Amino acid sequence: MLKFTFANIRLFLVFSLIALLNIDLQAQEESKSPFSISGTVDAYFRTNFNGINKTVYDDNGDPLEPAAAPVTSFANDPGFAIGMANVILGYEGDKVGFVADLVVGPRGEDAVFLSTGSPAIVNQLYVYYNLSDKVRLTFGNFNTFLGYEVISPAANFNYSTSYMFSYGPFSHTGLKADFTIDENWSAMLAVMNPTDYTEFNPIGKYTFGGQLGYANDAGSAYLNLIYGEQSLSDDALFQVDLTTGWNLSDAFYLGFNGTYQTTDGEGFAGAAIYPQLSTSDSFAIGLRAEYFNELADGGPAYGADTNTTAITLTGSYTYGNLMIKPELRLDSVDGAKPFMDSDLMRQDNLSSFLVAAIYSF
Repeated sequence: MLKFTFANIRLFLVFSLIALLNIDLQAQEESKSPFSISGTVDAYFRTNFNGINKTVYDDNGDPLEPAAAPVTSFANDPGFAIGMANVILGYEGDKVGFVADLVVGPRGEDAVFLSTGSPAIVNQLYVYYNLSDKVRLTFGNFNTFLGYEVISPAANFNYSTSYMFSYGPFSHTGLKADFTIDENWSAMLAVMNPTDYTEFNPIGKYTFGGQLGYANDAGSAYLNLIYGEQSLSDDALFQVDLTTGWNLSDAFYLGFNGTYQTTDGEGFAGAAIYPQLSTSDSFAIGLRAEYFNELADGGPAYGADTNTTAITLTGSYTYGNLMIKPELRLDSVDGAKPFMDSDLMRQDNLSSFLVAAIYSF
């Protein structure tokens, strides 16, 4: 006997909407539809060369520290593991539009870690209105404008993520205004809830953001700022971030991200370069070389006054809509021993390998 529950009805409505939108897209093959459906599915295998490859528990059943993986976001589980399924529904009209970005799976759960209940599958949910050709207003929940990397595994060259991305904001909820200054320059201003409070504002305080951008056919550069109190304390978070990337030739691309974040003396500063070389239409190889310094008054990853160097080498093979990404990574920490070897002894470095499969539609 079929049992109807709220969860079943909700899933039925979501997939019914997807089916209806897909019918609409097929019915308008000769003219561009304002509706769109896209997304990704990803999974991976990960192992350490000089560390444990399982979770170790103490006598109370709690996981032992130090870690068997870098304390960066996503892609840290041992063995065969899943990432997330991501479905993005969109409507793009002449003046108005919306985006409903839904995620399920461990990567999605980590991305919306401050959401609970039914909103825990919502990565983005916003509407926008074009006041003119040069001004767009966006209202709702949107992914952050800071940093080089993003939540979607298909939009990053490296599958694992950097320390700067992991300890910066993931998402914001609020109102932002994007301005097109001319064919190269742009700007943005925003008022938002505290970082990553995507459902509502629980503390009654707000964060302000800004961006100045420059782009041409060869690449782009964005200077980003956020400032605001993130908790009931009076200490405000300040972060300044520079993201840039340029095609130096048809085959070679170079990206850079530099950032500084502090809350009353605690925080971090970091920089990373992203050189990438395309060897054919289907294969490219890229490096992320990151330096991450945690401030003397406190840091979010391995502790105050520690310095981490993380080198990540990634290959990317594309076959149709499928991407295969093998990746080697070395994390080395100066000032702490946060990792665990196979004898359960502390060490200051960890080398690992993963291979990921990402399908985009």
